[in-house]
Amino acid sequence: MAVSFVRTVILYIVIMASMRLMGKRQLGQLEPSELVVAVLISDLAASPLQDNAIPLMHGLIPVVILVCCEILVSGAVVKSIKFRAFICGKPSVLIKNGVIDQREMHKNRFTIDELTEELRGQGITEIDKVKYAILETDGSLSVLPYPSACPVTASQLGLEPEDSGYPVIIINNGRVLDGNLRVKGLNDAWLRKQLKNRGISSPDEVYLMSVNDLGQIYFSVKEAAK
Repeated sequence: MAVSFVRTVILYIVIMASMRLMGKRQLGQLEPSELVVAVLISDLAASPLQDNAIPLMHGLIPVVILVCCEILVSGAVVKSIKFRAFICGKPSVLIKNGVIDQREMHKNRFTIDELTEELRGQGITEIDKVKYAILETDGSLSVLPYPSACPVTASQLGLEPEDSGYPVIIINNGRVLDGNLRVKGLNDAWLRKQLKNRGISSPDEVYLMSVNDLGQIYFSVKEAAK
């Protein structure tokens, strides 16, 4: 039992380090080469976990080799446009000037249902309002509607709204983030006052509290356990 525990912890640490080395994009949508590496790593790591008779190094060494290969491929992809096109492919324009390119749809095995679902996810229900819809190499769909179908911006109306800045979390699930409190130039006395004004006696009762550059506060009290 102890051996299995130690082997699991070691593999966990190695795989976590590997994913960090390969970059943050590994945690989001993957390019084809990245997906292959992620699948292989999970398969290689599973073998030593399932069978203690398999030496741990038989799982670790291939993982390290794969990570090194992926880092080299990523470097080559950054430096060479042709190599990137070969490894990752090229974006495909599925809609141009409100018209679906059926050839590109068939080429990418992209169905009408998938297309309309992606459009709805971006708040678009009418295809003729789309100037371009581009299927990116990572499988995501970038949608560029006609200017007339875009929401009106403040600058177009001649308005200059106040910049509220980035809201900083002060209390996260009952825990006060002292570092964030100091970043905003605030202190414990200010926090106690804000809690008191809302009838809260302890930060433990707060699910989320954040404050932006204008001093505006978002406040959410913990719900009672059901």
